[in-house]
Amino acid sequence: MKVIKCKLVASKARVAIIVARFNNFINNSLLEGAIDTLERIGQVTSENITVVWIPGAYELPLSTKILVETKKYDAIIALASIIRGATQHFKYIATQCSTSITDISIKHNIPVAFGVLMIDNIEQAIERAGTKLGNKGVDAALAALEMINVIQEIKT
Repeated sequence: MKVIKCKLVASKARVAIIVARFNNFINNSLLEGAIDTLERIGQVTSENITVVWIPGAYELPLSTKILVETKKYDAIIALASIIRGATQHFKYIATQCSTSITDISIKHNIPVAFGVLMIDNIEQAIERAGTKLGNKGVDAALAALEMINVIQEIKT
């Protein structure tokens, strides 16, 4: 029996992080967590990390698709926070964002780590951006690192 379990170190990996400016008071914490994780745990050099700022979560799928098509990156990390409001806007943005990013990842065989918070209020966002429930930017970076190595191992 062959079992594939991979480490988190991917020192030669090239990673792009797409981060939304909308709700940047939350997204900055997600970004800091992701970069710190890539550098300290994954041992990815800062030269191999590209940060792309976009207007909001709605722009994540297109940005992801374009970055993937450059074939410059081993993984993409998508970071944003979508906070529920009084309208149906939240539902449509969250659904379309997650579905489209999943489709891009599968179509192009590249890990796209989904660090998009879909929360009811600012308090929940703060809890998931570095306080009592951890930092989902860290979680996304860990997933990207592991998937880079899993895919490489599967292919060999």
